[in-house]
Amino acid sequence: MRQIHVPDRRVPDRRVPDRRVPDRRVPDRRVPDRRVPDRRVPDGRAVGFTASALPALVLLALVLWGLIARPLLLDRPPIPLEAVFVFAATFAIAQLLWLGFPWMRIQDAIIARLAKALPAIFILFAIGLLVGAWMVAGTIPMLVDWGVRLIDPDWIYALAFAVPAIFSTLTGTSWGSAGTIGVVLMGIGASIGADPAIVAGAVIGGAYFGDKLSPLSDTTNMAAIGAGVDLFDHIRAMLWTTVPSASIALAVYAWVGLGSDLDASAARAGQVQAFLAGLGGVFTYHPLLLLPPLVVLVGSMRRWPTLPVLLASILVAVLLAALLQEFALVDVLRSLTTGFSLAMADGTPVPDAVAALVERGGLYSMREAIFVAFLVFLFVGAIDLLDTMPRVVGRLFAFARGQATTVLSALGAAAVTNTLTSNQSATAFIVGDAFARRFDTLAVPRPILSRSIEDTGTMIESLVPWHATALFMVATLGVPVAEYWHWQLLTLINLLIAPILAITGIGCAYGTPSPEETDA
Repeated sequence: MRQIHVPDRRVPDRRVPDRRVPDRRVPDRRVPDRRVPDRRVPDGRAVGFTASALPALVLLALVLWGLIARPLLLDRPPIPLEAVFVFAATFAIAQLLWLGFPWMRIQDAIIARLAKALPAIFILFAIGLLVGAWMVAGTIPMLVDWGVRLIDPDWIYALAFAVPAIFSTLTGTSWGSAGTIGVVLMGIGASIGADPAIVAGAVIGGAYFGDKLSPLSDTTNMAAIGAGVDLFDHIRAMLWTTVPSASIALAVYAWVGLGSDLDASAARAGQVQAFLAGLGGVFTYHPLLLLPPLVVLVGSMRRWPTLPVLLASILVAVLLAALLQEFALVDVLRSLTTGFSLAMADGTPVPDAVAALVERGGLYSMREAIFVAFLVFLFVGAIDLLDTMPRVVGRLFAFARGQATTVLSALGAAAVTNTLTSNQSATAFIVGDAFARRFDTLAVPRPILSRSIEDTGTMIESLVPWHATALFMVATLGVPVAEYWHWQLLTLINLLIAPILAITGIGCAYGTPSPEETDA
């Protein structure tokens, strides 16, 4: 029988090819590799818990002796934090060599750890450039001028919180905000009979609002780096705890202020007018100066990559500085590296508060944070071969089997670590590295870890009398910690809200944990 050939009438594949650009593709949401690192030395022997935990114990001993015992008990200067981590890293490397690890394997572990942090460290460099660019362009001075003009003595306590909050968000510095506009606010409060303890507490709280949320803040960036999350994802996670805390604090300050009988006659006299005149004599203001922060704002809202957004804002600010300000081009470029200096304004006399505000920024301004980051990664990279931090955390927080208890443990660890080290940058790396794997296993989003690092780490600094931040605030504002701490409402309220959200799961986006993990 002859076969009849039937042509293939199948409908051709008409699927539209994938024309999505790379940055719009659906992200890979596969569960990350959670394999436990090899804890064996080259000859095959297993590394015990004691040997694994020994570098952490040495670090703890160095912190207790160098940063706490010497200044508080022995009346001697504290050991620099950089030296603490150099000695700790030296011990860890020596221990690894003694256990039989070859140097190249140790070096590769350190380089691998540093490589993971390099993209975020590049952002720290960019932030130094950004602050210098915004300053020389006149963007920050113009916004400061606008903020100062909002001050009304009838609302002194509320404004003592709100104005530094605005400044610190725009500048990314709590110390700079407290040391500039904070000093002015303290002077205004004294002239109208306001309680200096309340004003100081409000100023510090407002200064830390921006230090916690601003993309220009080094502690904000360090927390994101330490937990391994995107900067703006970290900031969005912190809104759940910081905004309610700030709202309640602002309401309390307003209520206290309205119930006070203060003299409003000195509203805009003396220090305020001198401050504004000094700023106006150095910079030229123009609405176009809003463009640099607008670039960052739009980039944050659109979730564009952080580094290109910052570089774009820097470029816009430099162009505006060349067009609108009277500084030489070489001075504009120098502001990007060493920061803005009033010497660029031909020695125009200005109040000290103005000098403290404008002389900042530049590439080199981030060197301390970056140096600490490299030294911490030197230590952490070495102890990665022993799986030290995860094993120590696993032993110390074995009771934390559930999602809520693990977040609570991270909150406590951040508070203790920053209290001991007096350095939030080190806290971010230590706590972030210690809890990262446990958060992944329990399906707790990493931004909740970075948020926890700041909720009790960054926020507790001004309440610890021996902390560098508290010492700075006391010296700058002239009010002892014992007097202002109970008026630093932002921190006190935040310390309550963060555990409540962890327990209730509100704003935590808990996922489904691995089968072997059960809620405690």
